[in-house]
Amino acid sequence: MTVLIKTLATIAAGTVLATSALAQSAREIRGVSPFETIENQPAPKLFMDPPLPIPLAQGIFQAQYRVENVRILPVFGPSSLNVSPRPSAHKRQHLPWLWADASDNNTVDIAGFPPGEHKVKIELVDADHNVFPGQAVTLTFTVPAKPSTPKALDQREALATQANVCG
Repeated sequence: MTVLIKTLATIAAGTVLATSALAQSAREIRGVSPFETIENQPAPKLFMDPPLPIPLAQGIFQAQYRVENVRILPVFGPSSLNVSPRPSAHKRQHLPWLWADASDNNTVDIAGFPPGEHKVKIELVDADHNVFPGQAVTLTFTVPAKPSTPKALDQREALATQANVCG
């Protein structure tokens, strides 16, 4: 019986040690507290994937992105530049119009592209709309032409012709 108790005690102690070794602090998971000032922050980085092909066939540009060393927040204006760690950034798209996104849903979503070749320039900017150096990505893509569909009258004529041939 003492061997069983010693074995169970050893297993319990090992489980406790393994669990505490695997536990991570909130800082390790979430990063630095927004109330802590960080000196010499690393530069922000923007990474863009190509647009998803299925929505693109419908004229909808959807491309996933991720950023490093910055948080996307709906914070704007010169005073927000003094916040540390650097929380205030958003993405800006250059199209026939200028559009900004501060949602951090990790997907740029722009609809209404006609068939043909297009370019979308995505910039990672600070809260005062200054582009972080080197953080602009231009994606070139083609919206495929939609297949033409016969008019309803042409379809009725084709069915009538087919009925005459078969009947």
